[in-house]
Amino acid sequence: MVDVEHVLSIGNELGEGPLWSTAEGRLYWVDILAGHVHRWAPGQNDYETFSVGQPIGSMGFRESGGLIVALKNGFHFWDPETSELTFLADPESDRPHARFNDGAVDRKGRFWAGTMDDNGNSALYRYDPDGSVRVMETGITCSNGIGWSPDDEFMYYSDSQVFEVYKYDFDLESGDITNRRVWNRWENGDPDGLTVDSEGCVWVAVWGGWCLERYAPSGGLITRIEIPVEYPTCPILGGPNLNELYVTSAWYALGMERRHEQPLAGDLFRIKVGIPGIPEPQFAG
Repeated sequence: MVDVEHVLSIGNELGEGPLWSTAEGRLYWVDILAGHVHRWAPGQNDYETFSVGQPIGSMGFRESGGLIVALKNGFHFWDPETSELTFLADPESDRPHARFNDGAVDRKGRFWAGTMDDNGNSALYRYDPDGSVRVMETGITCSNGIGWSPDDEFMYYSDSQVFEVYKYDFDLESGDITNRRVWNRWENGDPDGLTVDSEGCVWVAVWGGWCLERYAPSGGLITRIEIPVEYPTCPILGGPNLNELYVTSAWYALGMERRHEQPLAGDLFRIKVGIPGIPEPQFAG
């Protein structure tokens, strides 16, 4: 029996995007609609909340310090110590109803993040260290989890509202993705955030499914872990040995009228899985 620890009561409306800082020994994550970034050192009385002033979909660490973030109005650099935001680019400035969602930094230091709306007309973007923005995929409904195999041969990418995770061939040097195919499809719940461990297996949070699932690179289910909330959102492997799976969650889909039915919704959970992750890449800038 896997022990799912309830480690922090925070009640995030839409908790997402956890990142583990090996340098700091701290976990970062966002509450998207509140426009908050949370930072916490497990085992210490060290918990902070920062406001970025607008919805924040995802973020990544920078080599030069601070973070790169995908906000409602595009890409920015953000310094949590000074709260300074530096605008970079807004590739969907003509679509005020859309917003950025999940994202990740690849091992060449490029930041990937996608958008979402109600019309299935969103896209996946890549912001490069030279300041350029590239459209990497179109026709997306709800852009979500992104991760790469340990050998950088493949990229995994969730499109939640069609219940699918795609698998691409990935070229690390150029950053190109090709040969999109459906890697897995869900019947009960939506594939939300994901992370890839050091064995190349993919952990997926199943929105509406009360669980996390771990899959082999081939797509075969290895294990399912039940979570005491209906809407887990994203896993990340952290801790001193990178073998503790932290999981964010949300109460957003319950609405205020049903929130009392799941008092742990929006909180943070931890599962000691014994399988190490991979240190989080940093944006090269």
